[in-house]
Amino acid sequence: MPEENENLDLFDEVEEVVSRDGKKVKRRGVFLLPNLLTTAALFFGFFSIISSIKGDFISAGMAIFISGIFDGLDGRVARLAKAQSEFGAQYDSICDVISFGLAPAIAVFLWGLEDLGRVGWIFSFLFVAATALRLARFNANMGSEDSFFKGLPSPAAAGMIGFFVWAMSASGIQGNLVPDLLSILSAILTGSVAVLMVINVPYYAFKEIENKRRVPFIFLLGVVFFVALLALDPPLVLVICTSIYVLSGPVIWTVKRLRN
Repeated sequence: MPEENENLDLFDEVEEVVSRDGKKVKRRGVFLLPNLLTTAALFFGFFSIISSIKGDFISAGMAIFISGIFDGLDGRVARLAKAQSEFGAQYDSICDVISFGLAPAIAVFLWGLEDLGRVGWIFSFLFVAATALRLARFNANMGSEDSFFKGLPSPAAAGMIGFFVWAMSASGIQGNLVPDLLSILSAILTGSVAVLMVINVPYYAFKEIENKRRVPFIFLLGVVFFVALLALDPPLVLVICTSIYVLSGPVIWTVKRLRN
């Protein structure tokens, strides 16, 4: 006979212990909207992988971009709706490993690293592993980070790789066109971005902007200007903007070291 506490339900409810009015209570179920947005981010990450396998690197890069949008929305929606949960945080990180770790790694491998053989897939795996480590550290330190992230955020790292492949493919440049040069450059870029994810280089988190209901008018003009530029040449603009953010971390670290 089954034990009394054994649960034989095919679809077990998620149960969390939360604080409500200073008391610990159990809450069953999951929040719908934030987790739907997380699932949408996962879908586009999966779509990016399928596109890369088919050799459509433009669609793969676009899918990573859209996945990043949904990933940015799910956390903000959860905070605005007071629908944050431990389940949502863990689910988001698992999905991020696929969308921002596996998807860009497969894209850059099939586009420019495959000709390097074992070295190519080692660099691709290094990127996936760094993404998983970055997300695990973020979860472990959740709530303790201030205005700066410790290490390059995984969506920005994925954007750097995915947008690079997208821009090159949109320009008609394939990784096997000049194998030696492009393969080596792709490996250096992939390895460098992977390292930046796991070392303690500070990256601005934009938390002040997120927490403010009102922003300066110039900020709105900047957003409009960015959208206008994005319409002209999306992959090139995204590569430039992401590169500036990726390089900002080492610059901030260097400035802080010099001041100390």
